[in-house]
Amino acid sequence: MVQYKAELRRAIRRNAHEPEINYLNITAMLDIMTIILVFLLKTLGESSASVPQSRDLTLPKSVIQSQPAQEGVRVTVSKSQILVGDDKVLDLPNNQSLAQSGVEARHKRGANSLYIVPLGNALQSARKTDRALREAKGLDAASSEAVIIADNTTPYRLFVRCCLRSGRTSSASII
Repeated sequence: MVQYKAELRRAIRRNAHEPEINYLNITAMLDIMTIILVFLLKTLGESSASVPQSRDLTLPKSVIQSQPAQEGVRVTVSKSQILVGDDKVLDLPNNQSLAQSGVEARHKRGANSLYIVPLGNALQSARKTDRALREAKGLDAASSEAVIIADNTTPYRLFVRCCLRSGRTSSASII
């Protein structure tokens, strides 16, 4: 009997091996996915292609592959308003009256003037802020850019007015 027990213990030791892992350890995979998610969200937030589109702002199709400048004053021309940065500058009339008569005369210097007074004032203010930021960063304060983001139904007349106004104080990139 003693010999039988000794043989049994030897057989158990010979056949003994590490137990198999019967579960999936996903902790490492979740860590990697979290890092990738944070990286993608940060990249998307900094991208100029991350302009939120809605009923009020639909970007036109483009074949240009180059990216506009990342820094600069953003001028957004939607169907119902003009924004400089995140500040609303001007409410626009409906598209048909905008195409026929343009911006109302009370917002311009004269009836036939291309200068839109609220837009000009907002751009001058944004330019001062941009100049101060550029000086703080050690960049050339004399040059900056305006990034114009316009709806695909924006009348050419209004688009030219926005480009002319932003072009007087800086160069313009158009999305």
